[in-house]
Formats: sequence, C-alpha cells, structure tokens
Amino acid sequence: MDNLPKLHQALYHLRTRNFSTCADLCTDILSQYPYDQAAWHLKTRAMSAQAFLDDTETERDGGVGGGVAGLDDPPVTGLPRPGTSLTRGTTPSPSATAGPNLSIRPASGMGRPLVGFARPSTVNRDGATSAGLVRLGTATTASGRMMSSASGRLLRLGTASFLTDPTGPFINVDKLDLQKYASRPALARALFNYIYYHLDNPRKALELASFATAQHEYKDWWWKQQIGKCFHRLRLFREAERHLKSSLKDQDILSTHLHLANVFLKLDQPKTVIQIYTKALDTHPGSTALMVGLARVSEQVGDSAGALKWYKQVLQHDGSNVEALSSLASNAFYSDQPESAVKYYRRLLQMGVTTSPELWANLGLSTFYAQQFDMSLSCFERALMCADDDSVVAEIWYNLGHIGINVGDLTLAYRCLKIAVVADARHAEAWNNLGVLEYHLNKSNTDLAQSHFFTSSETAPYLHEPWYNAGEILRTFLKKLYPCNKY
Repeated sequence: MDNLPKLHQALYHLRTRNFSTCADLCTDILSQYPYDQAAWHLKTRAMSAQAFLDDTETERDGGVGGGVAGLDDPPVTGLPRPGTSLTRGTTPSPSATAGPNLSIRPASGMGRPLVGFARPSTVNRDGATSAGLVRLGTATTASGRMMSSASGRLLRLGTASFLTDPTGPFINVDKLDLQKYASRPALARALFNYIYYHLDNPRKALELASFATAQHEYKDWWWKQQIGKCFHRLRLFREAERHLKSSLKDQDILSTHLHLANVFLKLDQPKTVIQIYTKALDTHPGSTALMVGLARVSEQVGDSAGALKWYKQVLQHDGSNVEALSSLASNAFYSDQPESAVKYYRRLLQMGVTTSPELWANLGLSTFYAQQFDMSLSCFERALMCADDDSVVAEIWYNLGHIGINVGDLTLAYRCLKIAVVADARHAEAWNNLGVLEYHLNKSNTDLAQSHFFTSSETAPYLHEPWYNAGEILRTFLKKLYPCNKY
C-alpha cells in the first residue's frame, strides 16, 4: 500500500470508509499541488461522508439541524379528527383495527406510548424513559456514497478557487462562483454534499442546486430532489413538496418518496403520508423502508394492529431488521405474550446485539413474566454490567422493583426504587411507585407518600397514576375525618 501513489491510497481509504485517513492523504497532496482537482474532489467527498446524516430519518420537531424555527410554520387545526393528526396523541382512528390497550403502555415526554425501538421521532424525553420496557437504542448516521470507478491519477489544473487557506476552512463557499461549478456535474455534486452536510448551510446549497438545475434545463431529477431537501430544511414545506413531486415525474426514486413523506409529516398530515407510502409500494414492492414508514405512522396515529401487520411484512423481506424485531417484541410483551417477546429478543442476541443494557433488561422482564425465573435475574445482572448511563441504570433498578413487587418482596422493591431515584432524580414512575410502597409499608406517614406523588406529577405531568394515588390518599383521609359523609 505504501508503494502506491497517495491519491490511489486516498481512493482506497474512501472505498473502505476510512474517511479521516482519506482526507489526511488528500491534504498532503493539496499541500504540494494546490490545484489538484482530483485530490480536492476526494477530500470533499470524504469530509461530506464524515458528516453524512440520513435525512430520510428526520425528527418531527426541528429537523436535521439548520432549520429556521417559526419560518413558514404550517397552520394546524386545534381540534383535528381522531387519526388525522400526529399532535393529537394516540387516539385511534375510526378505521383502526383492534389492538393492545395503549393506555397501559409507558408514555414518552410527548404523551405517546413508547415503542420497542428508539428512533428520532420518539427520542424526546427528559430523564426517565419508560414504566415497563425501556427502549433499544439506535443511530441514524450513515456513510456517504462510494466512487463507482477508479482510473489513473489525472492532474487537472484548476483556478484560484481551489486554493485552501491553511488557517481557515477547507472551502470558503462565499468566495466561490457557484454558477461556474454548476456547469461541472461531478464537482457540483461533491460540492453540494460538502455544503449541505459538512458545512450545514442549506441556503448556499440551495443556491448551487438552483444553478445546476437551470444548467440541466430543469430535467435532472437529482438536483430537483436536492432543492426539495433544502427547502425542507428551511421549513418551506410547500416549495419542498412541489420540487420533490417534480423530481418524481422525471424519475421514480425511492428516496424521493421518503423525503416527500417527511414533508407531509412536518405538515401533520399522516393520512397523506400513508397514501404516499402505499403508492410508492406499487413501484417499489418489497421495500422495507416504505413498510417501516407505514408501520411508524400507523403506530403514531394509534393503529397498533396496522403497525404490527407492517412490521411482520418487514421481517418477511428482511429477517434481521432490528426495528421490526424490537417493536414486535414490545407489542408482544404488552399483549400478554411474553414467550413471543423472548423469542424476538433472543433473535436480536443471535444477531450480535449483546452490549445493549436495554435489550438485556427487556429480556429479563420478558423471561420473568414467561415464568423463566432462572434466566430473569441473570439478564438484569448483565444489563447492570453493560449500563454506563445513569438514566439507563435507573430504568433497570425500576424494573427490578417491579420484580420485587410481583414476587411479594416489598422491601426489595422499596430498595430497588430508592436506588432508581438516586441514579435519576427525574424518574417520575419510580417516584410514583415509591409513594405507593411508602403508603403500604407505613400508613401512618402519608405525608411522605403524598410528597412522592407530587414529585412524580411535577416531573411528568402527563402521567395519571400519581394524581389518582394522591386523590385516593386524600379520600381516605376525609373518610376518617368525616365518617358520616360519603366520599
């Protein structure tokens, strides 16, 4: 490898996804040959790939950075019909089929039942994460596109815009003539990805994409898609919709359908999103990305049975899909089918997900309710060994408290919950259960139990249990104080 020219080494590291080494080698080349376009192109691609984020997996609130809050925010009705809005909560739509009761599932900070898989649209929580099963983490970052071919080193002399200031950024886009770069397709695409992902500057990226689209006589689907992505980042959703639909007319591409669906998610139109995914399945049958999208939206509008159907179809096409396995396991657990949940979690372990404390804790709960007591505690021990975050440690001890309550050892449960609130003082569910145990173990000291309930309600106002428990204590107190009255 050392005998090869540096540019060939850089190309090899780009193909093997070692982007930092590729960028370093290109920097060495550019220090000797400042006008080497090939090295400039490779370094641009490597730096773009390092910062690449799968923008088909955007969050519902905020987007992938760079969004301008309040700019062209879509108006949303205050009282939408059930099943037609993602902001209403989890009231099932009239067409939703029967499924497990969503009220018994732990809720997120948005008041939405937690699923078995942490994705961007569900990770929105301060402190604690669940009242039963905790979530299985994931990442959404990915790598950039690889070069499709390699040839001998061709040194092309460029202009002064290729010169890099050693003390400044690699590319100063404010000094570039974007209209000139738009006429050079290979450099234009690499430069766009660098501006969009690495510099996180959707406005400049939009300027370059507009020039390039005009250069291609408004017939290039890729540039139209990029314009739609830029408008999406700038929260100009109707403009994004127009350009993405125009891109689909030129070329039916799966990623364009996903971006268009994200636009309507921002507009809070889940019915339209479902139509987009369903229509895209006609031209892209077997696409797990579309099926997962349908499952997510169905789950968000309260159609848990519909989500279950789509997740099962995902596994028929991709038996190693982590999100489908996790969600099916979570659904099986809350549908009183712990044996099925154990089967799915064991499949995840077979796939190599062995260092996740959430997975071990979920498996421990499932094996306990499946009457496999010999495995349950060993799974929780493994979860505590893998946990390195206080909030996750609190979740594990909270679930161990549930184990103590179910076996009748209230002292063990009390100690586990104490450890949980020490690890995470904002764990609302642990405070609630601690108040219940405080009341049952020491009924003469109701003030402490009430204090725990109020702490839980202040930490998580969307929980109904602490309010009900506090009301029950107050009702008992009034019955003792005024025995003649009915409460």
